Amino acid sequence: MHKPIKYVEKAVTLAARGAWTVFDTFNSIKPNPSFTPKWSEKPLLKSYQKQKPPLGWPRTTDSLCPRCVPEIRQQILDGKLPQEVLLNEKAGEIKAQIVERDGRILMVKECPVHGQFEDVMSIDPAFSKHLEDVFPGRDIRAHADEKLHNHGTSTIKHGRGSVLTIDLTNRCNMMCDPCFMDANQVGFVHELTWAEIQKMLDDAITIKPRRQMSVQFSGGEPTLSPYFLDAVRHSRKVGYNSVQAASNGIEFAKSKEFCKQAAEAGLRYVYLQFDGIGNAANAHRKVGNMFDVKVRAIENLWEAGVDIVPVTTIVNGINNEQVGKIIQFALDNPRVISFLSFQPVSFTGRDEEVTDERRQAQRYTLSHLAHDVKNQTGLGEPVRDWFPISFMSTFSDWADLVHGPDAEWGQLSCGCHPNCGIGMAVMIDKETKESRPVTAFLNAEQLAKDVARINDAARGKFLSMVGVSLALLRNYRPFESPTHFTLMDMLKKFDKCFGATGRNYGKVTGDRTMADINMRRQDRWNFLFVAGMWFQDLFNYDFRRTEQCIIPYATQEGEISFCAYNTGVGWRNIVEKMHMTATLTKWYEEHGRHEIFAGGKKVGIHADAVRLTLNQEHVNAEEQHDLDKLGIAKNAREEKMRARETKLQQEAENARMTKLYREHILGEKPQEGFVSLDQLGGIKPAVKKEEPVMGD
Repeated sequence: MHKPIKYVEKAVTLAARGAWTVFDTFNSIKPNPSFTPKWSEKPLLKSYQKQKPPLGWPRTTDSLCPRCVPEIRQQILDGKLPQEVLLNEKAGEIKAQIVERDGRILMVKECPVHGQFEDVMSIDPAFSKHLEDVFPGRDIRAHADEKLHNHGTSTIKHGRGSVLTIDLTNRCNMMCDPCFMDANQVGFVHELTWAEIQKMLDDAITIKPRRQMSVQFSGGEPTLSPYFLDAVRHSRKVGYNSVQAASNGIEFAKSKEFCKQAAEAGLRYVYLQFDGIGNAANAHRKVGNMFDVKVRAIENLWEAGVDIVPVTTIVNGINNEQVGKIIQFALDNPRVISFLSFQPVSFTGRDEEVTDERRQAQRYTLSHLAHDVKNQTGLGEPVRDWFPISFMSTFSDWADLVHGPDAEWGQLSCGCHPNCGIGMAVMIDKETKESRPVTAFLNAEQLAKDVARINDAARGKFLSMVGVSLALLRNYRPFESPTHFTLMDMLKKFDKCFGATGRNYGKVTGDRTMADINMRRQDRWNFLFVAGMWFQDLFNYDFRRTEQCIIPYATQEGEISFCAYNTGVGWRNIVEKMHMTATLTKWYEEHGRHEIFAGGKKVGIHADAVRLTLNQEHVNAEEQHDLDKLGIAKNAREEKMRARETKLQQEAENARMTKLYREHILGEKPQEGFVSLDQLGGIKPAVKKEEPVMGD
């Protein structure tokens, strides 16, 4: 039985449909030209002016050879090739075909030297087509960016990004797989100085369009940098209103005081490594109490006023069964978790030399994610409820229009390629924990088309706000929304996201206080955003994605696409070697060794009471064993160990066969000084006693 208010709201939506028709008709007459805001030297784009890369399939794109690139990179690192080959030549580049075959979308490419490579892009062509169909187009082309965007074919060309990433250090307090940067394994320390950190933050806002980005400090483990808190403070001072840290949470779990200091410095979000529910689900990270650490970090950070985004690297066969459990964790704790980020594994860093067998078994795509969410939780229809994260840029464009030409910053805009990232929004009642996908009660696709028409008309603030209100009302389905959700709740949520009316929901700027944080948290409705971000590797690399990257890395060599830095031609290896701080030996001599948690070692944390709601069945579940049953290695370390064992066994078998051939075919007698095959599993020279040397 529906609440009476729902029937009233239904009447309002019907009236809004008629009002929209009248409004749209008059609003479309003689549209205004787009203005040029302070934060750009080019005018706002109308929807029909936005460019799109080649989409659909079959299509041809530019990619990389997974064998040529590591060879070229190593030659650069060894000094045999100049770094300039990456700027002036198409090093390792080959063409790739994106095709549909047997109900899947594949990338197929062939190197004249190393042969053919093939990998899965999607297991659901209809889902992928939907994502590309609703992609609104690229952001404003980057300009005034020549000093920071100069990386050959890897250069970022569109927009200026949504999240600026800065690796403060390559040191880490863990030694786990997977690791896209191979932390603690490269033989040297690369750690930014305070002057370098300041310069990167200051340089980033010189690029046009000058959009309001988030800045995320990463690593390694960013909290190991002596400048972590200073970097957070300076980010707020420069003007970034969303300062984040990508962290394993160990330092935050160990100290409430450190959490408080980070919050006071201006830290707004911690993107927390979070591979599953329970210590067994995190066992592949090789820390004895990894899940307990995550829970304590969440408790400490939340108490200090910092929001938490669990970030899950999904590896098929390792933790794909955790997708539903992690979402259930968010649904059970709607006052604490409002964002989830799932990141399908990228075979890079320690995993760049992955075998075809393991890669095929562990490959996980965004289409896998959409289907796992539905199958494991019952939430979300892949084609109805999932959209590319760039879909939201239409609404960012509207906010730019409403805030006018005098705004100092443009809205955060996620203008990435539709193959890069996806999202599903779920509205949760914090009091009853009832939840519904937003697109189950709001026709998002039509809403975006309506908002695009408002943007194209380019009217003033008042008419633009009237238009979007009518668009929201006419696309709302009150009988499909959560029981206690109302039209006013929807309008307030929209306003809270984009700050159109100027109403105070609690500040998010650098001068915000704990009172502001608590004010924002009082909202009864949690807009839970479930995101999937699929970073590329050499097997599925597409330069059309790289050139409109929204997650640039700030480095001593300019701002580089996330994928070009960590995968692709591998700028990370080159930049870090060029700007190496010290060898490990030298670093340890001057600074000592930092503590590393590995091999099952536990982190010392306080055993305070847990306020989070935990599903004990999920917490106590055993580790996933899919790959064990298939006999496939779980990670690069295990793969290398198996390869060494196989090599030794082969050498022993070759030695045994050689010995038998010599003895039984050639008639040779066994040589003296050799031990038996039974003792060594093969023939090896016996250790002879050395004659004493003069002076011993």
